[in-house]
Amino acid sequence: MLTHTSLSERSAHFLHLEEDYSAHNYHPIPVVLEKGSGVFVWDVDGKRYYDFLSGYSAVNQGHCHPRIINKLIEQSQKLTLCSRAFHNNLFGEYAQFITSYFGFDKVLPMNTGVEAVETAIKLARRWGYVVKGIEDNKAKIIVCAQNFHGRTSSVISFSSDPSAYTRFGPLMPGFEIIAYDDLAALEKAFQDKNVAAFLFEPIQGEAGVKVPSDGYIKGIRDLCTEYNVLMLADEIQTGLARTGKMLACDHENVKADILILGKALSGGTMPVSAVLANDNIMLNLKAGEHGSTYGGNPLACAVAIESLKVLKEEHMTENAAAMGELFRSELQKLNSPFITTIRGKGLLNAIVVSHSNPEAAWDLCLELKENDLLAKPTHGDKIRFAPPLLITKEQILECVGIIDKSLKILE
Repeated sequence: MLTHTSLSERSAHFLHLEEDYSAHNYHPIPVVLEKGSGVFVWDVDGKRYYDFLSGYSAVNQGHCHPRIINKLIEQSQKLTLCSRAFHNNLFGEYAQFITSYFGFDKVLPMNTGVEAVETAIKLARRWGYVVKGIEDNKAKIIVCAQNFHGRTSSVISFSSDPSAYTRFGPLMPGFEIIAYDDLAALEKAFQDKNVAAFLFEPIQGEAGVKVPSDGYIKGIRDLCTEYNVLMLADEIQTGLARTGKMLACDHENVKADILILGKALSGGTMPVSAVLANDNIMLNLKAGEHGSTYGGNPLACAVAIESLKVLKEEHMTENAAAMGELFRSELQKLNSPFITTIRGKGLLNAIVVSHSNPEAAWDLCLELKENDLLAKPTHGDKIRFAPPLLITKEQILECVGIIDKSLKILE
């Protein structure tokens, strides 16, 4: 069983620097990358790998997409930041573009994904008080077990993962956790008149790409409408063509009340996130009540517009759907005794590894690295496979061959 991996002197140097001078809050695969292009990344020794994580789906368009990089360089030489204290010539254009793109009245720009989640929570609570008439400080938001929405103090307060919240208290009240993919539990929670919103991931990414039952998202929409509760879709990881639709909610032709986007909104070049909603929700926020120094900066606006154009104009949604079907079917053909489950939509996929060694998924990822493919386990026995959306049929078949070869390490 592989328990370690060989490192060059050059790679070891960079790993030692991180160990000595950085907080120890990550446990990465031991590879040091310095270059990326399309579906590939290269380490400091020049070895090329397929990237099957895509920066947790932030690099949907592929590493260093030339159109996106050119736009970033062009705008960075003009104006990068003026804050929202002043207007800039690109924010209005971006706001018009993204609201038209997704069919909402308004956008509120932020930077990181969790900032967008926090923004959506504030919007939902404010709507609950102003529009629904919930008594002040009584608003409740329903969330799902095994969720992952980020790591701020508020968001860890409704995590069901002890490593996320232990010894970080006191935690913020106002959240209730129910089972994922359980409409009966959701309707029961909605009996409380103080419920303002339901926050969920259409597919739970960090939980191991848990795909809900057919009809679940449509059922959420119906219940939210019936009980006058806002539907908050966290599409930070599932959105922007990743699952073979522009949004994962599109698989059931459902539109959320508040849409949360991030990650691939910049094509993996910089932190850009967005919260979209209609006027009856968004205009309850008044000037000075919420904001961000960097949110809506002209560099982010230019990059986000181009990143969204690339997804549509290069047909990445359609390719994700087709290549995802091919990938899952080819994995099934391996008929490996070490893979108990293959699941996903589009190019957001995962396997569940079955082995007597609890570290088998980690060891498999180390062997995948040795064989030129990068992936990382999540929650112990699961490995997420999510390459950039421009991957080709030939590349998919080659990567399934790498997976097949690497599985032999578990024998």
